[in-house]
Amino acid sequence: MCTTCGCGGGEMRVGTAAAAPGHPDHAHSHHHHHHDAHQHGPHQPANASRIVAVEQDLLARNDARAAANRRHFEERGIFAVNLVSSPGSGKTSLLVRAASRLRDACPVSVIEGDQQTSHDVERIRAAGLPGIQINTGKGCHLDAHMVARAVETLAPEDDSVLFVENVGNLVCPAAFDLGEAHKVVIISTTEGEDKPLKYPDMFAASDLMLVNKVDLLPHLEFDVDRCVEYARRVNPKIQVLLVSATTGAGIASWLEWIFAGRDRVAGPS
Repeated sequence: MCTTCGCGGGEMRVGTAAAAPGHPDHAHSHHHHHHDAHQHGPHQPANASRIVAVEQDLLARNDARAAANRRHFEERGIFAVNLVSSPGSGKTSLLVRAASRLRDACPVSVIEGDQQTSHDVERIRAAGLPGIQINTGKGCHLDAHMVARAVETLAPEDDSVLFVENVGNLVCPAAFDLGEAHKVVIISTTEGEDKPLKYPDMFAASDLMLVNKVDLLPHLEFDVDRCVEYARRVNPKIQVLLVSATTGAGIASWLEWIFAGRDRVAGPS
């Protein structure tokens, strides 16, 4: 949980929304401090009950804001997808690879979450998709309040697709509902196939697993079948697609999944 991982205490910044390549991202600072319970370590057992109470309050407030986000998305026919993974799995690369087909099919926008830099949102904008950057500072995940503020600035269109690319982390983002329709977890073939067993909460919370970088399989000792078996041991209902942001393999199937979800929530055309 976030109250025991040590995150927080930094400054969260939400940038300006833009679609054009080269648009400067003038960030506006929002002080977003997690409760001081983050500062209590495991050597203070006397505070254990207080830490649990703060953790419950933190998640309750997040869940309330997430429910409001979800109502907003449903009322406007916005299909919101929360992309989660460890760092370097290829979340941004998959979006860039699919950008042309995404933007030709329906309005699409992207919220990028990272501790620092605007590198990823610049890649998104260069690919022709409107995006906004959230920098979490010392925080290791996005929360529902951050997403609400970003949505207010980004203003995604009705009957559109909204991607939220979370901070690279397979732990804390599992606990924080953002109001999304689905979590999509990405694992790459350059990681261990036992990630679903090591980080079960994330795979249990996700509806789709993308196994990225399948073009590298001939050069790696990654057992796809074992990875899928581990994921379904944790979450028997999880869907699985094999993809490559480099070659485009499997991207068409992923886009079909996205557009099917968007059609379910969008209003009549």
